[in-house]
Amino acid sequence: MTDPRPLNTGSHDLPVSPALDAFMGTGWAATPLPATDRVAGHDFMPARRARLAAAFPGERLVVPAGQLKVRSNDCDYRFRPHSAYAWLTGLTGEEQVGHVLVVEPDGEPVLYLRPRSPRGGEGPYGSEFYRDRRYGEFWVGRRPDLDEAARLTGIRAAHLDALEDLLTGTQVPTRLLGGVDPLLDALLPTAADTQLAATLSELRLIKDSWEVGQLQLSVDLTTAGFEDVVRALPYALKHGRGERWLEGTFNLRARAEGNGTGYDTIVASGAHACVLHWIRNDGALDPSKLLLLDAGVETDSLYTADITRTLPLSGTFSPIQRQVYELVLAAQDAGIATLKPGASFRDFHRAGMRVIAEGLADWGVLKISADEAMQEDSGLFRRYTLCSSGHMLGLDVHDCAKARAETYLDGKLEEGQVLTVEPGLYLQPDDETLPAELRGIGVRIEDDLVITSDGARLMSGALPRSVAGIEEWMGSLLG
Repeated sequence: MTDPRPLNTGSHDLPVSPALDAFMGTGWAATPLPATDRVAGHDFMPARRARLAAAFPGERLVVPAGQLKVRSNDCDYRFRPHSAYAWLTGLTGEEQVGHVLVVEPDGEPVLYLRPRSPRGGEGPYGSEFYRDRRYGEFWVGRRPDLDEAARLTGIRAAHLDALEDLLTGTQVPTRLLGGVDPLLDALLPTAADTQLAATLSELRLIKDSWEVGQLQLSVDLTTAGFEDVVRALPYALKHGRGERWLEGTFNLRARAEGNGTGYDTIVASGAHACVLHWIRNDGALDPSKLLLLDAGVETDSLYTADITRTLPLSGTFSPIQRQVYELVLAAQDAGIATLKPGASFRDFHRAGMRVIAEGLADWGVLKISADEAMQEDSGLFRRYTLCSSGHMLGLDVHDCAKARAETYLDGKLEEGQVLTVEPGLYLQPDDETLPAELRGIGVRIEDDLVITSDGARLMSGALPRSVAGIEEWMGSLLG
């Protein structure tokens, strides 16, 4: 599976003489990691692994972190380990490339890692630390050694080179989280298992208290990033690519305070807001238009917020902008009101869409009644809103996506679940079914909520949602 022999060097690397290689292998001080270091959330991880093992007794479970992906030529994309691997191990850093968690049939977890390479000596790894562009410490930073990894995680650690023999040397029933590591997919072509993927998603549906705290941190950092964006508006309005300026402004907060953004930031002004996943962000800003900002900071533990606000670039909504905005806000309020343990996951979407359909009918946009439009054999209101009104949230922005429909989309809400409520109206600029004054307006309002014992808590309530609240908030930030 692994090839320990060739070093990952570049076309423009200089040759290394035997004398230099020998010199590089000597004179290095010991630099152990602090003995007290532990992964964040360390105390919550054993129970997670035990629950996974209990779901598949007597079977070997293979959960990879993933491999690097080439961006261009010899440059890779920044690496982020797979969410299931991070959830089970607490290991979230870029140094986790190629690492694998194996849960043995007796429930024992073992981490197969590429440990810190030695500083010199014989063997395939002797010069890796200074010559290998992908894995060398001088190129990409330090990795823990096996003892350090075991201490950090509380999981026994073994060398990655031993994994292939383990997986091919016995007839132990094995399930692989497929589609994550192409080397493992090739090694175990029949072991990729949809049930393992579904179970891992379903185990993550309910967040423990530490996870809720990480998500609240992400929301708080995202709130600060939205404030940064508003403060940056005066300059961005003058810039030929104001959307990009605001993207960079938010992303600075995300990278400085967390791991980065949880997904590509959407900065959509004017009619760009009618493109649901607009990430080109190459437009100028028109003060007479609205700005749709959909963004989330990913914490160092890899939990992300997902918040959207639609803001008047002038600081004040025009009458028609207010009309559209307040309909979307009423839809969101209706959706939020349904959230409680035991409610159907789909209830909040249905409630919000009922408000949208009634509003469109009242405006004369829909030529049929809201009741008719809401029928399954119709759905004509969806021309103007199109997508679902929310999703689970956690380590992934669209969290737990492999869960079975009966436990997620058709399931019941439970205390500890975290989700978004995000109705929107996307009134396309070329839609001749709309009056001219509505064309080119896109509004989405998205908040993050955690289900509590008696309802739901609005985690993102520090960001105003009402027209008056937004105008006052923007005014206070802009002075």
